[in-house]
Amino acid sequence: MFHRVKKYIFIICLCTFQVSISSFAPGVPVKNNHAAKEGFALVELFTSEGCSSCPPADEAIGRLKGSKYNVYVLSFHVDYWNYLGWKDAFSNAEYSIRQQEYGALFHLNSIYTPQIIVNGKTQFVGSDETRLRQSIESSLKEAPAAEIYLKIQSSNISEVNVSWNTPPTAGLTMHIALVQKFTKDFIQRGENKGQTLNHYFTVRDFQSVGALAGSGISRLSIPTGLQNSDCLIVAFLQDPKTGYITGATSSVIP
Repeated sequence: MFHRVKKYIFIICLCTFQVSISSFAPGVPVKNNHAAKEGFALVELFTSEGCSSCPPADEAIGRLKGSKYNVYVLSFHVDYWNYLGWKDAFSNAEYSIRQQEYGALFHLNSIYTPQIIVNGKTQFVGSDETRLRQSIESSLKEAPAAEIYLKIQSSNISEVNVSWNTPPTAGLTMHIALVQKFTKDFIQRGENKGQTLNHYFTVRDFQSVGALAGSGISRLSIPTGLQNSDCLIVAFLQDPKTGYITGATSSVIP
């Protein structure tokens, strides 16, 4: 079952769905990486530690590893399930707003968890790995409309400065995310009480800026206790009117 939330009025609904198994891999980032001319897939998962249906979806994106290139994964932890007795330490109200914006673009009657969105063009229940595989394969066949070039300007234990360049793009938004590759958390209360949950590609900081100038520098915060090797930088261009993502890339932090 997955959790559905009415826009602006959060009401739990329960539905059943079929779970299938497949295996994919994220793009392997390199320093000063740029978007390949081949197709890409930007996978966004909206999840929560307070949702009993979310762990299978978390594991589904955790299996996106191996040899598949140009697949970038972002796990956004929403905050609207925190009232169920457990506050998700990785949740952020801004990520809930991002999901609501997608709900409007897809003309959904409600938002829900777990939800996956691929390249801003298709959405489905986050644990449907067959649909995930099909969506990724379809996206990889489409050439990107824009290339993005990243460079890590500087970094320390608390922040990283990332410069980006792309052709000037009026009306598009550049999104830059600091992603923690893996973490786990023991859940003491709520629907997942007593479980240790694995989290993959968790968004820990997220910055957005208009891309009209075609270049910029973004400063991302590194949470206390994380090493540079624990994180990735993922950048992507998006049309806010349609939600379509036109280019994406990633980089390690040296």
